[in-house]
Amino acid sequence: MTPAGAAALRAELRRLWDEERPKVVEVVSWAAALGDRSENADYQYGKRRLREIDRRVRFLHKRLERVQVVDPAAQARRDQVFFGATVTYARLSDDAEVTVTIVGVDEADAEAGRISWVAPVARALLGARVGDTRKLRTPAGAEEVEVVAIAYPAA
Repeated sequence: MTPAGAAALRAELRRLWDEERPKVVEVVSWAAALGDRSENADYQYGKRRLREIDRRVRFLHKRLERVQVVDPAAQARRDQVFFGATVTYARLSDDAEVTVTIVGVDEADAEAGRISWVAPVARALLGARVGDTRKLRTPAGAEEVEVVAIAYPAA
């Protein structure tokens, strides 16, 4: 995971634990004080939301304990595609250029051009150099792509 991705997970954890959870606990406490909990929507939905928050908090804690943070700016071999690289490649079928950044699974966002290192495109590009041609398997069939540029931006 990149340093930015790890920071985003830590920020989400802090937001859930320090801001959102106390508000929901307050609503649940208020609703519980009203009496009949079986027909109290605020109580029932609040308890459900607390379970969701607690589940996500547990997931984030476990994820952050196991995560390996890799800083792309510290990459020594910048002539080859590795984790954290921003790669521009051309599809040989239509000469369209696409730019993607290879990131961790938790920080992938295809619309923003951030793809997971386990994605088929990333797997095809890993280890390539500028000018290399790689085969990419797509649902429409095999496609060839050529690496045009490789960059390792600062975090």
